[in-house]
Amino acid sequence: QVQLVESGGGLVQAGGSLRLSCAVSGTIFSVNARGWYRQAAGNQRELVADITSDGTTNYADSVKGRFTISRDNAKNTMYLQMNGLKPEDTAVYYCRVTNTWHAYWGQGTQVTVSS
Repeated sequence: QVQLVESGGGLVQAGGSLRLSCAVSGTIFSVNARGWYRQAAGNQRELVADITSDGTTNYADSVKGRFTISRDNAKNTMYLQMNGLKPEDTAVYYCRVTNTWHAYWGQGTQVTVSS
């Protein structure tokens, strides 16, 4: 059974940094992409960043230059390094892994940025 478990969220002051991790247990065949999404209170879930199987990365305009997505295939883990955090980055952050047949989601981790 596949499970995605996020960690690394928390409370940080504006301008600070956090690194989120997403550990994947179980085997997912033919992965297309790995990504991070976020959902702020009252808003829809939105893409933050993703990385395809060939290593191509894509970022939301609001986080370009501040966030970096990466993966460690040996550890079956992906990361989101978040620098220069702003209060508007406050949200629950979810990781997702997709293949041809399914999208797997983690349970989410809260990130709160105080001004």
